[in-house]
Amino acid sequence: MEKTVESGISSAIGKLFRDNFGKGPEAIFVSIAKPYITIYLRNFLAPMERILLKQENELKFQETRDLLMKELTPEIQSIISSQAGVQVDKIYYDWSTENRNGILFAELNSNLDETTGNYLSYPAKEQVHAEISRFTQKAQKSPRKLTSCMLNSRTLVSRREDIFVLIEQELIRSGFENQLRLSKRKLEKSLIDKKFLESVLHQEIQDVFVDWDFENDTGFVIFILKPKNNMVEMSRQ
Repeated sequence: MEKTVESGISSAIGKLFRDNFGKGPEAIFVSIAKPYITIYLRNFLAPMERILLKQENELKFQETRDLLMKELTPEIQSIISSQAGVQVDKIYYDWSTENRNGILFAELNSNLDETTGNYLSYPAKEQVHAEISRFTQKAQKSPRKLTSCMLNSRTLVSRREDIFVLIEQELIRSGFENQLRLSKRKLEKSLIDKKFLESVLHQEIQDVFVDWDFENDTGFVIFILKPKNNMVEMSRQ
């Protein structure tokens, strides 16, 4: 993928968010490596959202932003498809209220197992998988299948299949996906041993994002790592 594709996505997403939130992200970083595209949003907080967080109403903030994102998802999918010339299967998103950052995450219509990119292999992959399996099992159950890839020096994506326990499956069938997502976001992030992962990756973790495909019993964890000295491999508008 050419850098112009990444810049085009960044510019269009920035405008979309400014038009709908009244304020766009301070910076947008796009990473493309099939079958994934990540769009990392830095310092993104609308004036009304700032008030909610000032009142320590994080749950209301999450609910409000998720409602708007549901409306914007088709347009985000269209932007990525048209700019990158790819077919997008699903859009995911999550927020870091502490750092005022966010992630948009596109899963493309291609199979990770068929990809030959060198980002599929990275140092400490076994240790990373062991930690992901550990906290996933503690929150629900151990993944039947776990894959991961390092899209660039700062973006680590993991995909987990078959992780929901019976009570979660029943909540999903009963239409409680929104409530389940809000609860699981906080729970999973609290269980991750960031210090261990930082020690094996030899890099600090800047942000952790999670989201799920409830229909297909799949979960994602995305780690944004702090840049190493003199090394930045994220594309920026």
